[in-house]
Amino acid sequence: MNFRFKLLIMAAVLLAAISLQGQNKSAGINLSLWKGISTQPLESDQTTYFNLGVLSAINRLQGVSINILASTVSDSALGIQVSGIANIAGGEMKGIQISGISNVSGDSMVGIGITGLINIAGNESKGLLAAGLANITGDNSKGALVSSLLNIAGNEFAGVNIAGLANIVGEGNKGVTVSGLSNVVGGSTSGVQVTGLLNITGRDAAGVQISGGMNIAGNKASGLQLGSVNMAEELNGVQVGIFNYYNQKTKGFQLGLVNANPETKVQWMFFGGNATKMNVAARFKNKLLYTILGVGPYYLDFSDKFSASAFYRAGLELPLYKKLYISGDLGFQHIELFNNKKKNEHTPARLYALQARINLEYKVSKQLGVFVTGGYGGSRYYNKARTYDKGVIIEAGIVLL
Repeated sequence: MNFRFKLLIMAAVLLAAISLQGQNKSAGINLSLWKGISTQPLESDQTTYFNLGVLSAINRLQGVSINILASTVSDSALGIQVSGIANIAGGEMKGIQISGISNVSGDSMVGIGITGLINIAGNESKGLLAAGLANITGDNSKGALVSSLLNIAGNEFAGVNIAGLANIVGEGNKGVTVSGLSNVVGGSTSGVQVTGLLNITGRDAAGVQISGGMNIAGNKASGLQLGSVNMAEELNGVQVGIFNYYNQKTKGFQLGLVNANPETKVQWMFFGGNATKMNVAARFKNKLLYTILGVGPYYLDFSDKFSASAFYRAGLELPLYKKLYISGDLGFQHIELFNNKKKNEHTPARLYALQARINLEYKVSKQLGVFVTGGYGGSRYYNKARTYDKGVIIEAGIVLL
């Protein structure tokens, strides 16, 4: 390499350095008191590598920005933004945003966003967003959203979604979703949904739905629904709750106080006996299995003051001969005795009873059946570990089929 060529190379490097210095004023260092009062002008060809100030307006950040009040980046931000109130990136943000009130990314957020109130990503987020109030992403989210109140993903979410009040996903959800009140997915979900009150999935729910109140799958539920009320259009799994329902014949299993599906027949029963003198009940019958919910006045004799009961029974029915059926069930009965008092005996305000029955039922027609019942039961105190009464149960009545 001759001397002239070396001289030309050196001149080109010097010119490039002078040009870069001219374009990126203050060597990429922005010391800012307020918008427009800083060592670096807000121009489209400026890149900031280090910013320190009270309130700063920056074109592009590739480094660290620390401000007492707020930091606004017109274009993209790559690095760390820390401010007392708000961090704003007009384009995409890659790195870490920490603020007292809000972090905003006009396009996407990739990294970690931690704020006292709200994180907003206009398009998508990848990483961790943690907020004291809410996290909102306009499109897709992957990673973790954690807030004390609300998480909203406009389209798809994949990862861990934890909120004190509610998680809302506009389209599809994959992963683990936990909230204090409700989880709502407009489309399908796969994974785990856990909430205190309500899980709603607009289409398919694959995995586990657990709630203290209600689980709803708009189309198919594949997996486990565990809640007080479980509902699905189709069931390919297990429902466990007080009331379980699905609308189409599928491969599913229901375990609950009341199970309803296309094969369920609701039959009204009217009967009386030596235990409760008059009773009306609804029997929910599914092929061989059935459950009964009912009420009855006068658990004590008619001569006593008013008494009443509410009961639940679950059992199995089998055909015996032509129109004759035999069934057996176990039941729990809550008994209200109110202010009844017997001579020389203290009668409590309420009791409970555990009972077993064998029933013979004859179907007189397609609409009517008659039955007789024999069984045994014992009533007990709620607040004492001893029996109040026990004996044989004899009942008879009709059922509207």
